[in-house]
Amino acid sequence: MPVQSVTVRVPAKVNLQLSVGPREVDSFHNVVTVFQAISIFDDVTVTFAQPKNGVSVSITGDQRHGVPADENNLAVKAVALMAKEYDLEIDAHIEIKKSIPVAGGMAGGSADAAAAIVAIDYLYSLGMSREEMVEIAAQLGSDVPFMLSGGTAIGTGHGEQLTAALSRGTYHWVLAISTAGLSTPAVYTECDRLRAESEISDPATNELLMQALLAADPVAVGRHVVNDLQSAACSLRPALRLVLDVGQEYGALGALVSGSGPTVAFLVADEEAGLDLTVALTSSGVVGSVLRAFGPVAGAKILS
Repeated sequence: MPVQSVTVRVPAKVNLQLSVGPREVDSFHNVVTVFQAISIFDDVTVTFAQPKNGVSVSITGDQRHGVPADENNLAVKAVALMAKEYDLEIDAHIEIKKSIPVAGGMAGGSADAAAAIVAIDYLYSLGMSREEMVEIAAQLGSDVPFMLSGGTAIGTGHGEQLTAALSRGTYHWVLAISTAGLSTPAVYTECDRLRAESEISDPATNELLMQALLAADPVAVGRHVVNDLQSAACSLRPALRLVLDVGQEYGALGALVSGSGPTVAFLVADEEAGLDLTVALTSSGVVGSVLRAFGPVAGAKILS
């Protein structure tokens, strides 16, 4: 019997570094970022549809609120792009079980798009190379290529040009999740406004951070995490400053807004420290919810 359905598991990400260059003439920004995939996952199941009626999508899971269940969903866009690029007539249902927070700076939509690429490649026996998958992924968004590979990687350009990072060790994270998301374009616009009177250099890799990752030294990693969008996210959502302060007060090795926010990522020494910080953040009343994770983990992979 031909395979009728496949489930792909795909992780969230945090940015250990996000350095943002000046706004370019195309309104985009060149960046240098260090991604790390972490152990919060969405499961994306793609099933051949009967009767044949195009592509549909349904959303389940505890982070489903606000996820589009139509053609605006990035996984649906990924399937449409695959159909166009490979001349396929795709009739399928996509079920996304969401655990990655929505609009939280953790690449939840990008993760689902990556999972959809892997699923369609498998169901239609396309035999795509990693390079071909990345080429499709880059057309869908700057975070999507990383979600295919996972691990720890350096992203340049708009973030889609990837180089594996020389990284060792396991890193423990506590994520403070906001009840409402932030728009990535709005955060970049606010970043431009805040820096309007400053001369902005081209971004570069933080060599001290890379040395700390190579040495598997979480204390040094925590010292050198950085996000140029953090001030903009805090400007749009001032309560984030209080969240950052609480986490640092209770012993986080490093703290930063992840991506464009509003998720705040705290690096901690170990699992026990993560439990302690989770209790402190939860009892503080300044966060919507708290998740724990570790990284790095692999990118999109087939479960069944």
